[in-house]
Amino acid sequence: MKSVLLIGLGRFGKNLAIQLNQLGLDVMGVDHDEDRVNEAIDIVTDAQIGDSTNEEFLKSLGIRSFDICYVTISNDFQSSLETTCLLKELGAKFVISRAERDGQEKFLLRNGADRVVYPEKQIARWAAIRYSSLQILDYIELDDRHSLYEVPVPESWVGKNVVQLDVRRKYNLNIIAIKRDGDMNFMITPETTLTAESSLLVLGEYKAIQKCFRL
Repeated sequence: MKSVLLIGLGRFGKNLAIQLNQLGLDVMGVDHDEDRVNEAIDIVTDAQIGDSTNEEFLKSLGIRSFDICYVTISNDFQSSLETTCLLKELGAKFVISRAERDGQEKFLLRNGADRVVYPEKQIARWAAIRYSSLQILDYIELDDRHSLYEVPVPESWVGKNVVQLDVRRKYNLNIIAIKRDGDMNFMITPETTLTAESSLLVLGEYKAIQKCFRL
């Protein structure tokens, strides 16, 4: 079981703790606010009240023993930056820090963060694409260019097979799976025939998706 250190138990940190707990991970939650720590006791394995910018306090946690360290301090970028830097100096294996504004990501990366999450910006992008068309049923971003999209089978595609549609050559898209009644079928062959009751999991760029499915 992976062990996680979660520093910052504000709204985002607390929700992250809930998700990590549901995944069955061993989570130690840390915050300088006693009320926040008390509220999180039931959703973390262990909890500590303390100042994460204090090197001695961080040392007492045994930083090297954690597989992942999250820094989700809110409304105090200086503390977030200092904590990120200290974690790396103390031998943290992998540090994921939260950015709250444009420009913070580069400073966090320069000061020890292995990855940076920017929830507001990432969710805004997801919501913009996910709800830009009723044809997009779901959406998962893989990198700056490629994403997975769940889309309904177009009426003109019903009864045709994958080789007849030839979307890879025409649009540079790949049909990864077909979903029907909640079940996902990844065993796609050129002869796989599409039905009206199904939806498609398609990999590609958003512009190609727009063109192919006329969004």
